[in-house]
Amino acid sequence: MTSRVSYTPQDVQKMCKQAERDHETKKLVFLMERLKRQIAERSSGGPGGTTGKLSSAKESGGVRLPIRSLPLER
Repeated sequence: MTSRVSYTPQDVQKMCKQAERDHETKKLVFLMERLKRQIAERSSGGPGGTTGKLSSAKESGGVRLPIRSLPLER
């Protein structure tokens, strides 16, 4: 016969809180890694990076939007 370990309710609560902290830590590490990848892609000019006309427009004071849209043909 095997002996079962029975934990007190306080121990169970502590273990649950520790498991929640571990899960939150894993999520935080994942998000930080993803953010590092995005920053690296932007600095190297990869997909999603700001290069070309858009970056030069930002430097010159912003992108101008048209005041009115083109009239629709009837």
